[in-house]
Amino acid sequence: MTLEGHHLIGFASVAGATDGRTISAVNPASGETLAPAYPLAGQAEVERACQLAEDAFLAYRRLPLADRAAFLEAAADNIDALGDTLTERAMAETGLPRARLEGERGRTCGQLRLFAEVLRSGDYLDVRIEDALPERAPMPRPSLAQQQVPLGPVAVFGASNFPLAFSVAGGDTAAALAAGCPVIVKAHSAHPGTSELVGRALQQAAKSSNMPEGVFSLLYGSGSELGQALVKDPRIQAVGFTGSRNGGTALLRTAQARPQPIPVYAEMSSINPVLLLPQHLEANAEALGDAFVASLTMGAGQFCTNPGLILALSGAALERFVEQAGAAVREAAPQLMLTPGIHAAYEQGVAQLVDQPGVSLVAKGKATGHLACPCQPHLLRTSASDFIGNAALHDEVFGACALIVECDSVAQMQQVLTALEGQLTATVHLEEADYALADQLLPLLERRAGRILFNGWPTGVEVCHSMVHGGPWPSTSDSRTTSVGSAAIQRFLRPVCYQAMPEALAPDSLKADNPLGLTRQVNGKR
Repeated sequence: MTLEGHHLIGFASVAGATDGRTISAVNPASGETLAPAYPLAGQAEVERACQLAEDAFLAYRRLPLADRAAFLEAAADNIDALGDTLTERAMAETGLPRARLEGERGRTCGQLRLFAEVLRSGDYLDVRIEDALPERAPMPRPSLAQQQVPLGPVAVFGASNFPLAFSVAGGDTAAALAAGCPVIVKAHSAHPGTSELVGRALQQAAKSSNMPEGVFSLLYGSGSELGQALVKDPRIQAVGFTGSRNGGTALLRTAQARPQPIPVYAEMSSINPVLLLPQHLEANAEALGDAFVASLTMGAGQFCTNPGLILALSGAALERFVEQAGAAVREAAPQLMLTPGIHAAYEQGVAQLVDQPGVSLVAKGKATGHLACPCQPHLLRTSASDFIGNAALHDEVFGACALIVECDSVAQMQQVLTALEGQLTATVHLEEADYALADQLLPLLERRAGRILFNGWPTGVEVCHSMVHGGPWPSTSDSRTTSVGSAAIQRFLRPVCYQAMPEALAPDSLKADNPLGLTRQVNGKR
């Protein structure tokens, strides 16, 4: 497939705005600018994409669930069929290794196929029916029926660190399309060619599946201009975003300032605390040190779930862990970061953290060598009292940098957990002898994190029904939702109750004979 450097608006390939501004991908390993250049979308492109999405919504939301499922499966098949063309372009734009990108492509297609299964089951509609009770005294009851309906067109912002799984087709796009919402994607400027390839796969799937034009569009733009224009458009009814706290909060302000405020589902920052409980640490200090550094440095630490904070009680076992982890960090080779901007932010974040009072450097990785955008791993430590008293130590440094927090007591560990902001994950390493302590800490972890792991590492997110990838602010802007797992579809739905609806008007999901074979709650029973 030849890259054209065009927006994809409905079924059309559009050359773009007329002001001459463009963006181009840059190979982070070499600094080479990659062709083609992509014109920036202007108001005309936003207007066209939003109007097509609005028009498509009226038809798309009423399609049989099996038809929407077939569309998602066709998209997955098309992305799979891109093969090396997609992998090699993504490698050039991101510097990520082949194995990582092929795994990410599998995860993206897995999300699309998972939501196809969700649609075919229909359980996500959460149908609830109460039969009429005309003879009830003192007041008769009309028939009542409730189901979930789609919100409307959705704007999705591609993520920098996952060019496939959280960008054009994965994550919020897959969930919104499954819910019955047309999607307009703002491609991430760091990987426009990868975005175009995936976007064309989605566009072709929409055509071949006879979806209404406008069910999917892909636009390019730099900075906040395009993003703000999409969020301000009155036809957009929800937003999915993965990125910086500054970017997410800017979109939230815009969405709330609209005459009709809309939800913004923003994933913004997380340092993902890891608790090393005493008995497990005593028995496994060295092994924990090696495993932690392997997780910390995976992908140059460019994961939303990277373990950026270690909590443990002071003592000889902790010192053994620190020594082993420090040795592993010193042996860690620099890795390529995704973009010059991410590299610059990492360097600045590390420098600010090192300069904080009470923070000491445990170890840093090998010299950066020849890479244009290298990540040199850093491991730091501080005391619990210094951590609690300094909000700057709580900030995410996006990359392979972590802070060890030494606690004098269990009570102090609890104070640290209480002081933390919301997190995507929290991890507990424990033995059976630590269960009583873990049980004591668990309520605090539940208040702070969306996913709690035991005797594992947070990097890596399974695509399945039970996964939660979300958490309290600022890990996400709405702690009630997830961006991964089948429950992600709930982001783009709302309940509607139908009172005394004539049977002839009822959708198949609510008809008395239940032609879809749904699991429904009827008169309080399933």
